[in-house]
Amino acid sequence: MKKADIVFDSRNEYFKSPLGAVRTGTELCFRLLVSEELHPTAVRLIIKYDRHDMPAVYEMEATGCNGCSNAYSVCFTIHDTGLYWYHFEVLTEDGLLRIGKDAENRAVVTDEPAAWQQTVYKRAYDAPEWIDGGVFYHIFVDRFHKSGRPRVRMENKINRHDWGGVPEWKPKKLKILNNDFFGGDLEGIRQKLPYLAELHVTCIYLSPVFEAYSNHKYDTGDYEKIDPMFGTEEVFRTLCSDAADYGMRVICDGVFAHTGSDSKYFDKYGHYSPALGAYGHPDSPYRSWYFFHEGETYDCWWDFKTLPKLNKRDPGYTQYITGEDGIIRKWLRAGASGWRLDVADELPNDFLDALVHAAKAEKSDALIIGEVWEDASHKVAYDERKNYFEGNRLDSVMNYPFRTAIIDFVRYGNADGLAQTVESIVENYPPEVLHCLMNVLGTHDSVRIITALAGVELGADPPRDMQSQIHMSKEEWALGIERLKTASLIQMTLPGVPCIYYGDEAGVEGYKDPFNRTCYPWGHENEELLSWYKKITHLRTARDVYQRGGYRTIMAGDGFYAFERFREDCEPDSDAFASVITAVNCGAHEHHLALEGHWTDLLTELTHDGTVTLRPGGAVLLEKSSE
Repeated sequence: MKKADIVFDSRNEYFKSPLGAVRTGTELCFRLLVSEELHPTAVRLIIKYDRHDMPAVYEMEATGCNGCSNAYSVCFTIHDTGLYWYHFEVLTEDGLLRIGKDAENRAVVTDEPAAWQQTVYKRAYDAPEWIDGGVFYHIFVDRFHKSGRPRVRMENKINRHDWGGVPEWKPKKLKILNNDFFGGDLEGIRQKLPYLAELHVTCIYLSPVFEAYSNHKYDTGDYEKIDPMFGTEEVFRTLCSDAADYGMRVICDGVFAHTGSDSKYFDKYGHYSPALGAYGHPDSPYRSWYFFHEGETYDCWWDFKTLPKLNKRDPGYTQYITGEDGIIRKWLRAGASGWRLDVADELPNDFLDALVHAAKAEKSDALIIGEVWEDASHKVAYDERKNYFEGNRLDSVMNYPFRTAIIDFVRYGNADGLAQTVESIVENYPPEVLHCLMNVLGTHDSVRIITALAGVELGADPPRDMQSQIHMSKEEWALGIERLKTASLIQMTLPGVPCIYYGDEAGVEGYKDPFNRTCYPWGHENEELLSWYKKITHLRTARDVYQRGGYRTIMAGDGFYAFERFREDCEPDSDAFASVITAVNCGAHEHHLALEGHWTDLLTELTHDGTVTLRPGGAVLLEKSSE
């Protein structure tokens, strides 16, 4: 049987309407093309809620011809939120044919069909629009900028005076202590707001700022206090207020799956007074927050004894975080505009519901972003379907799938893989979620993007030599910078909101933790790369097509990727039609892009009529010009 005997494309409005995720109560229409040579006697759409539910069967009616194929159609309405999975069946004189999708989303006949996904959602809260079309900037507070204020000296913590030095990486008693501080603080960030404005940043995402032992602060000691190494609550409030004057918002990092063992809640080492911590005190008010076993052993996060695991279903803990005077509301009242939720997969649905309700009740436009590393629309974790996007949970997520696919394309020319990844996310995510995706290239949890693009194979361990974990050769570094320009062009123009990890725009390199957490190189930036970032962020934020515009793949293959962002509220032939095309050649051959009308390359200001030719390594950002 030829593939063309049966045709369906879930990303083409001829075959499925509306495209992508839909709100509850929306009428869905499907069309399948079946070759006349198969002599079909019945055509059916099989759809079920979740993968284990009993399917519903819809008979499809013949509705016309398309060449040598008959079109079969059916329309129906789904009223319940959730994930639905569908495939087709065609009954012929020779037997039953089951049709699912292949790896490239094409219809294929198979005994065990891979189903297409249909997301159905209903928003309980309006999606925050203030982030649409903007730019995130992710700051690891200790390493961004030090203000010069007197530094707090804390017991068992090292105050470093070599800004830009190598973070402490040698184990002590078989442990990396993360107790060296270079002096970056909240006042230092406030002082650099003009710099962030030059990058057209609209939202600052802070790594955890609450009291904790480590420099990374993911081992929370007290959710109610700003860590004295970073400043005070007053300084935090001032930062949020002054950022607003620059058109920027600030979101906090919420670490609610675990605390530190050295915290007022657990207090394993007796550093807090009075002695109310859960460890060693069965009567502690925090005892039920944790999972204790015989011999005072306890559950910890990923076997890190310094990170005791929290019982997110404990009513006392839930109230402490999400109550009327809880942590979520406290810091929103102090000036924050939202939360990025660490390891969101580990937050039970009911806890996440309460958290989001608290945030939205305090600030209706609060932004809630979850850390999820995969396609979050069908995430299952700890035997629980997360259903993040049904309307009462996350606004959006950190978009690691784009990061992986962009690196793979820029390094190896895998245009098909990138296009499939983007199209899948566009198809599976509600549009409100899609438009505020946090599109990352680098984070505090990943190898620096310059190193990933030029110095290390994906998934490989870094070199054992400490110095080479920081510095690649000059040739590798230069290659990484050129590739980063290409990667950031794609990042800045895909659906969602790009997130710059502090220092990436300045040429900072390094393998994974702690080498990806070096200091921002003030006065030693790569000026060429920094100028590029200022230019591309300006081009992005100056065009409303990147706020909630549509997406369409134009070409993808042989190392060449071109896509269009367009205003969905305008007809293509109207005078108001807005369209911007990104085209990148990471292959070994010259490629030609045929276009109608007049176009201006925003990167060079050159104009093009008709065909645009891109040599290997070439890239253009084309805006349609008025006739």
